[in-house]
Amino acid sequence: MAKDEGKSESKDEAAKDEEKTPEIEEKEASKKLSGTFGKKKTAYTARAATQVFEVGDKKVSYFYVDYVKDDADPAERPILFCFNGGPGSSTVWLNLGLFGPKRMHFDDDGFKIGMQGRLVDNPHSILDMCDVVCIDAMGTGFSRTADKDDAKSFYHFKKDIEAFAAFIVRYLNRNGRWASPKYLAGESYGTLRAAGLARELFTRYNVEFNGIMLISAVLNYQTVKSDVAWKLFPPGNDLPYMLFLPTYAATAWYHERLGKKHQSTKLGDFLEEVETFALGEYWTALAQGDNLDPKTRQRVARTLAAYTGLSEEYIDYYDLRVNILRFCKELLRDRRRTVGRIDSRYTGIDRVPAGDGIEADPSLDATGGVAASALNQFLRQELGFETDEIYEIMSGDVLQNWDYEDFKNAYVDTSEALREVMSRSRGTKVFVANGYYDLATPYFATEYTFSHMGLDPEVRPNVSMEYYEAGHMMYVHLDSLEKLARHLRDFIKTTA
Repeated sequence: MAKDEGKSESKDEAAKDEEKTPEIEEKEASKKLSGTFGKKKTAYTARAATQVFEVGDKKVSYFYVDYVKDDADPAERPILFCFNGGPGSSTVWLNLGLFGPKRMHFDDDGFKIGMQGRLVDNPHSILDMCDVVCIDAMGTGFSRTADKDDAKSFYHFKKDIEAFAAFIVRYLNRNGRWASPKYLAGESYGTLRAAGLARELFTRYNVEFNGIMLISAVLNYQTVKSDVAWKLFPPGNDLPYMLFLPTYAATAWYHERLGKKHQSTKLGDFLEEVETFALGEYWTALAQGDNLDPKTRQRVARTLAAYTGLSEEYIDYYDLRVNILRFCKELLRDRRRTVGRIDSRYTGIDRVPAGDGIEADPSLDATGGVAASALNQFLRQELGFETDEIYEIMSGDVLQNWDYEDFKNAYVDTSEALREVMSRSRGTKVFVANGYYDLATPYFATEYTFSHMGLDPEVRPNVSMEYYEAGHMMYVHLDSLEKLARHLRDFIKTTA
């Protein structure tokens, strides 16, 4: 009897283990298509697939979508690996916003049209001159681990980079792309990943990149945040107040909250004035803390009010330090509206106008549904990728469980990793795209980071920056998409 019970328990345990660790197999769906990109007719194959491999003792399945030109010489044809950030974001945004042959349909200013997301042709895609591989991070898209309990081990700064590196090397091996001119592109946290990944691939696998594209970059968290949710600026770190000021000013200018003098000034000229004040009198005032004399304090508060559209009293009440959520709530409070963090051109409605924090980011609310509809339609109907799994556009679980243990008691920072790569692989060039209305990764913070990397004069010219009158995902704005596509084409022409 005891033996039978033992056998029964063993069978139950085996069944549980089988249920816990299902076999994961590679899936693939592809279709031959053609389109006109950069005014060139291009035949290509679009493929949605999973790549299964092991990282350490963990079996993983990473989902990707690639677009490869037909009948091209792999040794001559550039290839780009791209990913979004979060942490917790799939790569739907770069795929169906910038690099892919189809894009999410917004109006010319980047605002929502109707309810369901539609796909339209993307003539601005760089597929005429570069193949593209869009990779989803673990826990996003369809990327999974064989054992569900293993997934969280990849919600980790270093493990994430190691897994991405293993994916890219395996892709190069499988597809014969070692001789191809190679590029990395990341957006938001994806730029922080790109810097760390470039170093991992160079030092571990000897993979060099012709170019690294950073879209809405953040390499040093000291410039932008304190906690994982990107909510507040920490006491004792005044840097973000100074670095966010130009974007506050751009936002106020866009929503026409400034006086006649500044409102009638061109945005670029206005921001130069604000930047001078931010680096000068404002930064000096913040550095003095409680020792700031009353007259200077009043003058600084008055200038801040003139630049931000906030009242002098409000600024003084918060000790000349207005954090991002207070700004987003306060700027249009009299209209009972909030402004977006990802893109401050968008406005939202909170339940009550009181309080200091916004209930949700209206810029994400206006784009998330479009992305979900467009992406699922594209993968399931157009490419025929069959699965009952949910495509995770944005995963709160990944974001909340992300582990930065490599930076205990320090700000997360991969600017040194990028400096090392640029110094050791001196042919690697870096392109940075900035949105003026981006309150998630402000352009002035990006400039500050690059100017404090300690790049040798020989490699400093290898960094180029461009600016767009849109937000974090500047490519949803048609004029900015056209400009960005042109800049990316020029970047590839001069580096491939």
